[in-house]
Amino acid sequence: MSPTELDFDACYRAVSARDARFDGRFYTAVTTTRIYCRPICPARTPGARNVRFYRHAASAEAAGFRPCKRCRPELSPGDPGWDLRGDLIGRALRLIDDGGADEDGVAGLARRLHITERHLHRLFVAELGVGPLAVAKTRRLLLAKQLLTETALPVTDVAFAAGFGSVRQFNATMRETYGFTPSELRATAGGLTRAAQVAVGGAGSGKPAPAALRLRLHPREPYDVEGVFTFLASRAIPGLEVADATSYSRAVPGGTIILTPQRGHLALDVSVDDTRQLARIVARCRRLLDLDADPAAIAEALGQTSLAPLVAARPGLRVPGTFDGFELAVRAVVGQQISVAGARTLLGRIAATAGRATAAGGHLFPTAAELLTAELDGLGLTNRRIATLKELAGRVDGGLIDLDGAQDPAEAVKELLAIPGIGPWTASYIALRALRDPDAWPTGDLVLDRRMAALDIPKEHLERWRPWRAYAALHLWSHS
Repeated sequence: MSPTELDFDACYRAVSARDARFDGRFYTAVTTTRIYCRPICPARTPGARNVRFYRHAASAEAAGFRPCKRCRPELSPGDPGWDLRGDLIGRALRLIDDGGADEDGVAGLARRLHITERHLHRLFVAELGVGPLAVAKTRRLLLAKQLLTETALPVTDVAFAAGFGSVRQFNATMRETYGFTPSELRATAGGLTRAAQVAVGGAGSGKPAPAALRLRLHPREPYDVEGVFTFLASRAIPGLEVADATSYSRAVPGGTIILTPQRGHLALDVSVDDTRQLARIVARCRRLLDLDADPAAIAEALGQTSLAPLVAARPGLRVPGTFDGFELAVRAVVGQQISVAGARTLLGRIAATAGRATAAGGHLFPTAAELLTAELDGLGLTNRRIATLKELAGRVDGGLIDLDGAQDPAEAVKELLAIPGIGPWTASYIALRALRDPDAWPTGDLVLDRRMAALDIPKEHLERWRPWRAYAALHLWSHS
């Protein structure tokens, strides 16, 4: 959908009704106040002649509008349409959310996508009305706005955490775009949560400081909290993750994260040495918990099929993702033809053997480069399984396979299937959880076959579940 394809009347009806289904799909800009809002903003609905609609927050900001302090666009869930399309723009937006443009610039972003910088810019302008640089700038500003509003992190550290190169650049960009400085926003924000009142050092140091802070992550409702956390808990890797039905924590480079359900949102507690990780952590936690899915569209499609009773019983069911694509691929390979508990044990041994030790006494999951050189004999893995893991690690480390968003899902699956020891089930499971393909179906999964047989659902119904077969699989896995 290009900017010109937004239906003004449909958008205005959604704004008038404060329809949460459209939150994150577009933004409403008010010409009289020069402010842009989410469709659910509680403020009085402006007159139709005074509004403009934009597909992305960056488009509204490029047109001279600043974010509403009341509905806070930085808390809006992402547009689920990009995952459904799985095209270049969607993958580029995922990389930008992951901080890719901050680290490597737009040129580096284009290289990961295997296109020219000029072509990438042309695609963004055609779809969103602005280039990738403007989208990256808006992401930085909105993350900074959230940090200034919700945490006690010093302004200096907020600048680096949000991806700005200097405090001077941060101050100038915020004043130019929003009309106020970071300090002025902090002064008017108020209401910092008690959890945010933590001692964070480094103010004025010019370097990211150790930080312990809490951010809010908002899902698109309804959201099946119990289903997601139970799924993650049953697969938690010893020494890396600790999870139950009410919380999930894991080691990340330089610290830890904890996710806990709260009323209307998920609390993300982050304790890291380098706050420049924050953008990546937030983006990956949103994917891990599948916060940006469109439950209304999924329920409407699957609710008209043989899955209707299951959909009604589990509204807001999600497909749990992953914090790291390579880690999920290793999970899939190790989990072939063994129990979930058995896979957890083996994965814990792999992390303890090949991963870096953490200050808390656990281990990070190894990177592809670390696993490639690790000694995996004696862990309980077969020689064939070790060979598959080494080949997988080599291809990921060499850039032939990208499991964190840059590669087309179909192309990634094709590359995975070329690895001896990776078959259709493993590749499709990786596509389902790591590549975020909403139509992925774990071919040959015995549990799915048994559940479908028990419910008297013929295999032909698989086609009726497109393009949401990943969610159909989760409904069947969750059914007992």
